[in-house]
Amino acid sequence: MYDSFLVRRDSLQNVCKDGEAVGFKFAVQLANYRGIYLSLVNGFYVNMDGVEYDQDDLTLEVNGQPPRTMTELSKAVWEHWDLQDEAYVNVRKPGGLEKGTHKLGYLPSTMDAYGYQAHDEEWVKNPPKPGAGGGKTFRVCWFDLELK
Repeated sequence: MYDSFLVRRDSLQNVCKDGEAVGFKFAVQLANYRGIYLSLVNGFYVNMDGVEYDQDDLTLEVNGQPPRTMTELSKAVWEHWDLQDEAYVNVRKPGGLEKGTHKLGYLPSTMDAYGYQAHDEEWVKNPPKPGAGGGKTFRVCWFDLELK
């Protein structure tokens, strides 16, 4: 249901530091109508043009804060990400992306925000690798994004 709204298609851009591209980012929305606390964000599956990116290469920029790692987000127990709030997934990739159309595979992975699931205790101790799904979408969604 939320799949087509997960990524804003005109949001792809390179991230530059000291005049040099160090990666790229794209705008995302949460796949959960209630919103969630940031500590429930487990990570993201990101595949750009056939390359899968590790969680260590990803940060999330949300609520006007600078990009944060998944470890930093896991400690944001009182900070909420609401459905209507757009965030950016930042991906470390030296040199960034070339201009043109790129194929993005994306799947957010979040812990359940309410109710007890049989896997909850295990997921707290050993979070699943993003790509297993979570929230309100459970499959990798594909988007054609253009970098201008």
